[in-house]
Amino acid sequence: MILPIVKYGNPVLRQKGANISKVTPEIEQLVADMLETMHDANGVGLAAQQIGKALQLAVIDIPTDSERPSRLWLDGKEADVQSIMPLVLINPKVEITKKKEIDGEGCLSFPGIGGDISRGYRVTVEYQDLEMKKCKFEAGGLLGRAVQHEVDHLNGVLFIDKMSKEEREAQKDKIEAIRLAAE
Repeated sequence: MILPIVKYGNPVLRQKGANISKVTPEIEQLVADMLETMHDANGVGLAAQQIGKALQLAVIDIPTDSERPSRLWLDGKEADVQSIMPLVLINPKVEITKKKEIDGEGCLSFPGIGGDISRGYRVTVEYQDLEMKKCKFEAGGLLGRAVQHEVDHLNGVLFIDKMSKEEREAQKDKIEAIRLAAE
């Protein structure tokens, strides 16, 4: 089922998600609905906060035809990104490299707004999958950026918080319009 996507201004977007202790049929259905919602909105990631649930749960699906390259390392060896798609992250923890890169980002909770955001060049992710099995990978490129963006959501951090002051100022009227419409 396609769920409504929460827009900026809704307080749930600033809430840190609660850890998930077990995968119930409700969580499985929520994951399926989040993937369907994300695909319908042409997104590459969606956090539970974006559909109104403050949980440590996010989904990511990098399309095979993406113009932005992604890199994946499993057990230190480079692997095919599609081998883990779609990705379900439960209770993720990230370690981000000090080296940064700037690239464009958007967010389904901020329709029509995008900006150049500085993110870690590479990220290590530890998480649980739908079987609550502990998993780990390293990522760069679009996948690394998407992981960082979604994990920020799970901690109540929004991509506009990462924008330069100048970029945020240039878009303040659009951002405020989204906030007011969400009230």
